[in-house]
Amino acid sequence: MIVNNKAIPSLAKKDMRLDGRGMLEYRGPISVETGITVTAEGSSRVQIGDTIVIAGVKMSLEKPYPDTPEEGGIMINAELTPMSSSQYESGPPRMKAIEISRVVDRTIREAKAIDFKKLCVKKNELAWFVSVDVVSINDAGNVFDAASLAVLAALNNASLRDFDPETFAVDYKSTTKKKLPLTKAPIAVTVYKVGGKFLVDPTTEEENSYEARLTVGSDAKQIISALQKGGSEPITIDDVSAMVDIALEKASFLRKAYQKK
Repeated sequence: MIVNNKAIPSLAKKDMRLDGRGMLEYRGPISVETGITVTAEGSSRVQIGDTIVIAGVKMSLEKPYPDTPEEGGIMINAELTPMSSSQYESGPPRMKAIEISRVVDRTIREAKAIDFKKLCVKKNELAWFVSVDVVSINDAGNVFDAASLAVLAALNNASLRDFDPETFAVDYKSTTKKKLPLTKAPIAVTVYKVGGKFLVDPTTEEENSYEARLTVGSDAKQIISALQKGGSEPITIDDVSAMVDIALEKASFLRKAYQKK
């Protein structure tokens, strides 16, 4: 659908959207599936409207960082594939993919959602390091929120592998019943400012028309672990306050979908 760039802000000023939704209404269906592949330690598929992403967890035994000798670690990588949208190209990750990776990583890491000390096998020598790949299958808008939900679901689905206690070689063909030590369930929600009004879960057309956005990562107790501002226009302190309130409310909404998986 081709939409005049001025049409969406004009509608937003009247608290209206092209698809008839309320400004703070998510598209349906919202679904969270886990265990979609047996080759990853944990995996998920998340759908919000027509936007679909998958996430997979891989774990390896590595030497801990010198400043955290008794802890494992985490790394999150987002890949926005050309098959999911004509706006993406093959090659190194572009700014949007890097931004998604960073804000989702920060949401998990700063919330201390994983007990990294429980991932330590031998102090100063060996610990589990978690790598999460999140990939867009279809981008119809709002990959930020879908990616965050997919990463959380995949981590919750993850189990540790067996390893040889003498050589520490990981047996990737076997899975233990020991789950990844998750302590919290932080979720990121992105609030967009369009036509001077706020909305969530934008379509692709709305994403191409926004003035500013704020991604807010928070846990079930509404403790904020991450903030990421985007867009060319500034936002005021009052804007930030309103956008955070909206994000916290919508995080509770998305968390219900996560808990139903």
